[in-house]
Amino acid sequence: MGDLPNGADDPASLARNPLREQIRRFLVDGLLAGRWKPGERIVERRVAVELGVSQAPVREALRELEALRLIESVPNKGARVRAFGIAEMAEIYPVRAGLELVAAELAAPRLAEDPSPLEREVAALQRASTDGDVEAQIKHSVDFHREIVRAARNGVLLHTWESLGVEIWTALSVRWLDMELHAKAADHTAITEAFRHRDPTVGRMLSDHVHNYVAAARDKV
Repeated sequence: MGDLPNGADDPASLARNPLREQIRRFLVDGLLAGRWKPGERIVERRVAVELGVSQAPVREALRELEALRLIESVPNKGARVRAFGIAEMAEIYPVRAGLELVAAELAAPRLAEDPSPLEREVAALQRASTDGDVEAQIKHSVDFHREIVRAARNGVLLHTWESLGVEIWTALSVRWLDMELHAKAADHTAITEAFRHRDPTVGRMLSDHVHNYVAAARDKV
C-alpha cells in the first residue's frame, strides 16, 4: 500500500496509523459491498496478504471495527461480522438522538445566524436523491447532522458523536435493511427552517428525526 513517512516522536506509530486507517476503510468498504456477510469470518492473515502488509495494522483496524460493534472476536476463531438488525439500531440511534438534541440546543444561535452549512447539505442531498446516487445520499445525510454537531462547538460532544461511526451505521442501515434515505430528506429542510426561525423545539425535532430511522427500518421488516 506504499511507503509511509516517518515521524520524529514515534516513527512506528506515525507510520502505522495512516495505514491502519486505510485498512479500516478497506474493511468497511468490503462490509458495505457485501464481501463479508453477517456471521462470516474476516481472516486477518488473508487480509494482510491481500494488502501486502503485516498483520499488526490489520489487527488494529479490526479492533476499531469491534469497538463500533461491526465485528466480534470469537475465541479460537478470530473476527467475524456481527449479525446486524433492528435490535442493534434500537440501541445505537437513541444514543445518537440524545447527542444531537444537545448539539441542536447548543448550535441553535449560530445556525439561526448562518444556516448556510445546512442549506448546502440539503441541496446536495436533494440532487443525490433525484440522481438516485445512494452513496451521495448517505454522505450528505450524515454531513447534515455533522454540521449541526460541529456548530455546537463542543469537542467532547463531537468526539462522542463521531465515535458512534454514524456514517458507517447509516450506510449499513441503507444496504442491509434497505432503508430509504430520500424519504427522510424533507425532514432536513424542515429542521433547517426551524434553526433559521429560532424554533425552540428544533432539538426535539432533530431527536425525533433520528429516532424515526429505527421506525422506518422496522416498517421494512
